[in-house]
Amino acid sequence: MWFSKSQEEVLKELHVDSATGLTKDEAKARLEKYGENKLKGKAKKSLISLFFAQLKDMLIYVLLGAAAITIVIGEYVDAIIILLVVVLNAVIGVIQEYKAEKAIEALQKMTTPKALIRRDGEVREINSEEIVPGDIIVLDAGRFIPADIRLIESVNLQIEESALTGESVPSEKNAKDIHEDPKTPIGDKSNMAFMSTLTTYGRGEGVVVATAMETEIGKIAKILDEDIEEMTPLQKRLEELGKVLGFLAIGICALIFVIALFQKRDLFEMFLTAISLAVAAIPEGLPAIVAIVLALGVTRMSKINAIVKKLPAVETLGSVNIICSDKTGTLTQNKMTVVKFYTLDNLKDVPSEGTGFEADKDEKELMKSFVLCSDATYENGESTGDPTEVALVILGDRYNLERRTLHSEYKRVGEKPFDSDRKLMSTLNEEENGYRVHTKGAIDNILKISKNALVDGKIIPLTEEMKASYLKVAEDMSDDALRVLGAAFKNTDSIIESDEMEKDLTVIGIVGMIDPPRLEVRDSIADAKRAGITPVMITGDHKNTAVAIAKELGIASSIEQSITGAEIDELSDEEFSRRINNYRVFARVSPEHKVKIVKAYKAHGNIVSMTGDGVNDAPSLKNADIGVAMGITGTDVSKGASDMILTDDNFTTIVHAIEEGRNIYSNIKKAVIFLLSCNLGEIVAVFASVLFFWPVPLLPTQILWINLITDTLPAIALGVDPGDKDVMKKKPRDPKESFFANGAGFRAILGGTLIGILTLAAFYFGLSEHGFTLGSKNIPEEVLTYARTMAFVVLAASQLFYSLTMRNSSKSIFQVGLFSNKYLIGAIIVGFILQFGVISIPFLANAFKVQMLSAYDWGLVIIFALVPLAVNEIVKLFARIQERKS
Repeated sequence: MWFSKSQEEVLKELHVDSATGLTKDEAKARLEKYGENKLKGKAKKSLISLFFAQLKDMLIYVLLGAAAITIVIGEYVDAIIILLVVVLNAVIGVIQEYKAEKAIEALQKMTTPKALIRRDGEVREINSEEIVPGDIIVLDAGRFIPADIRLIESVNLQIEESALTGESVPSEKNAKDIHEDPKTPIGDKSNMAFMSTLTTYGRGEGVVVATAMETEIGKIAKILDEDIEEMTPLQKRLEELGKVLGFLAIGICALIFVIALFQKRDLFEMFLTAISLAVAAIPEGLPAIVAIVLALGVTRMSKINAIVKKLPAVETLGSVNIICSDKTGTLTQNKMTVVKFYTLDNLKDVPSEGTGFEADKDEKELMKSFVLCSDATYENGESTGDPTEVALVILGDRYNLERRTLHSEYKRVGEKPFDSDRKLMSTLNEEENGYRVHTKGAIDNILKISKNALVDGKIIPLTEEMKASYLKVAEDMSDDALRVLGAAFKNTDSIIESDEMEKDLTVIGIVGMIDPPRLEVRDSIADAKRAGITPVMITGDHKNTAVAIAKELGIASSIEQSITGAEIDELSDEEFSRRINNYRVFARVSPEHKVKIVKAYKAHGNIVSMTGDGVNDAPSLKNADIGVAMGITGTDVSKGASDMILTDDNFTTIVHAIEEGRNIYSNIKKAVIFLLSCNLGEIVAVFASVLFFWPVPLLPTQILWINLITDTLPAIALGVDPGDKDVMKKKPRDPKESFFANGAGFRAILGGTLIGILTLAAFYFGLSEHGFTLGSKNIPEEVLTYARTMAFVVLAASQLFYSLTMRNSSKSIFQVGLFSNKYLIGAIIVGFILQFGVISIPFLANAFKVQMLSAYDWGLVIIFALVPLAVNEIVKLFARIQERKS
């Protein structure tokens, strides 16, 4: 609680004299005690541990079990194919996560390289890693703060703390201040300076009170090290699906053995059939297909300026229904901008874009005084100095009053620097016939030391009515969350002392400035709301400012929808969680509040996205379902904690990313339902043959070929289906929603049953052509091979055709566009070529125990294969007619 102690108490407690600093030996001893002043990064995962982490999945376990059984019964080809699928799936995941680990390494490079310190009575520059508690640090404009410091001396000191507080305006510091309240927010600790913030104005000295992980930034880094590895909705779905399919496979095997015992059939033959069914029940290609679809989605998203660090995060985006956004730099431009100016009875808005504007006499004098009384620079789009002064210099620039021209024409010969007591700054500049004092600062303070006003180019006495007019406009600007500054001048014949400058001034007018919203954000917020997503603003800034921006962007409609960090502290966690949905703006919040807000939203079952760029955003980025960091203005710490990085720092990109996420989930669902329909078809065909004592129509190798080759290509093509144009007109998907919701389960069962029945029908026709039936005894091997070939081709072809109808659950294949997914058409063509190859190339035909079909049978096979597609299209037609009626 260094901020609640006086300078003398702090120095005494740290055993240091501010005049001489620590001795060399004492500094060395403290370095050994406290360690180097640098943030500790999390230990990196090795590639091996990353690889094995990918295998922790029920579907993978079932696949490994199937591989083990196939090895035991000597089917080595099957085992190798299954194991290749498992390895491919793991490798894709490792590559993506390894890239992410590399990005996180930037966390350790956050600290500053050099610092000015006083040791043994001398000021010297050292590496900031060597700083220890008790060191005396010398601060000047432009230097980063190397550790957490209790100020012991300050002269007009201002420090830019937006990385920690989210506030774009530098904080004024005063070493003499003492804060008794133990809950004083970081942004209000005016006697402290924090690691990795930036000195923008003035100078000061301070004593180091915390280094490395004990600093405010260090505490944030610690929070980041606490692993919060929640499963995404998709991972949960696939894990549940894997368990169901795994138990289903085991259950089917057990059931077959029971049936075999009753039917007194050959147990070894039944064991092979059971393996066929187990293999049929599990979509072997599913983990690899999901990983490939997600990886392709990530590539697509990088083209719209969103870099996704973890594959499943893509799908999480599709469920997002709350976007918590940092204000500064995310919703706003992170640059103060003058939007209004006022000379007596003349209020004007500054155009949002363009230069070369005209101003009248009084307005020119107002801008001239502001520019001459500023130390900031702005040239060729590059600025230096205090953001408020930069805004004033840019204002002059836009009205053809360039800083360089004015400063060379009216040279500065004296000044009275800004200080927080006067809230004023004055300069003395050469004028045509003498000298002129230019003063800027708080308008109420300027009015107290003025006796005249500039009106229509004339200096006239300042009346009480005029004062009231200036203050009324200033108040209106403040109500609009504008920061108000006034300007005044005084002509003199000679150079005067600084004490004489701020007396008997002539008021010119005032300006109102704000960190303006990004131009494109308003439309994005409207899009998000239409898509059932609630945007929320979280900021370290003041309540009025935050609400004004929120109203302008359409986030909030009244001040009642806002709450401050101090007000949050007064509520219990339960009460806050109960009320959370009433608020759209959270102002003056600390990093802890941000985490509390995210957790409260999540407690209501929301899927929360948190965007931010500062170090202060990192813990909440980590806690959110999807943390989004800014790529340009974002700190390395925030990027390390996030799931996604926006390379253009644009809020609009988040909305596009959510749209992409919804489409990717929809595509994965199509692929999963398609694969399950196909697998169900195989189960129906094999299980019915066992149940009714028929010959088995499909061999394990044939089923594996279809599951890994024929099914996989259309499934991947469905995974990259062009997005549904209406996806952002729908509400976010409920993360608890089953894969089989909205009729998907019915479609899977219908398709699977039809495919299974038609496979058996083809098997029957293959036998009947040779004079046998399903119940015949002692069927010759070559007849069985021919009938199985018929079943094998119908099963493959019907699945290939069926993939066309899976593209949309309600629109027909012609409404969607038969050829709009070129990859799917390509997959179907390749599937048929491969299928033809298997039965016509001798060594493949022998391996899979199939043979060439006659032209008549090919025609029969194609007709059978088109039935599931036709039936599903008819079902969709009736569903559309029913929907129109309702």
